[in-house]
Amino acid sequence: MTSLFNRRKLMASLAAVCSAMGAGTLMATSAQAKNRDTGVRKLNRDGKPADGKQMITALITHNGLLYIAGQGANSNGPVGKDDIDSHTTKVMENVKELVEAGGGSMDSILQLTVYLANLDYYEPMNKIFKTYFPNGGPARTTVAVAALPGNSMLEINCIAAIGRK
Repeated sequence: MTSLFNRRKLMASLAAVCSAMGAGTLMATSAQAKNRDTGVRKLNRDGKPADGKQMITALITHNGLLYIAGQGANSNGPVGKDDIDSHTTKVMENVKELVEAGGGSMDSILQLTVYLANLDYYEPMNKIFKTYFPNGGPARTTVAVAALPGNSMLEINCIAAIGRK
């Protein structure tokens, strides 16, 4: 009987030690995770760390992907003419600038969303859009909206793969 009691006591002690080690490891891992960089980088238009003062960050990188905020025709200075061709060209140049600043290319754009202020702009927008993707375009969604900030005729946001660090 004494032998059985000693085994139970030994096993209970081992279980307590193992449990404490597991909890200790879990707490240490949790503390390390809090101190570790999340991998999210907020960048300015030049691809340098953003100062954190902007309400919307134009470019964010995470896990090998670039997230480009919606770019309108007036997002980076005024547009020349007030027609869909000029607006589309300006927006695509804004997108290209940001994707390249983040380490991607137009061919590395995976998904793109186009917001059009008028569905009549769809075909003229496509004509310009195609010139930016000679190797085939990304997955894309186009939606018509009632209006866009800055009287832009379109706005585009996208996700791209980072090709270089």
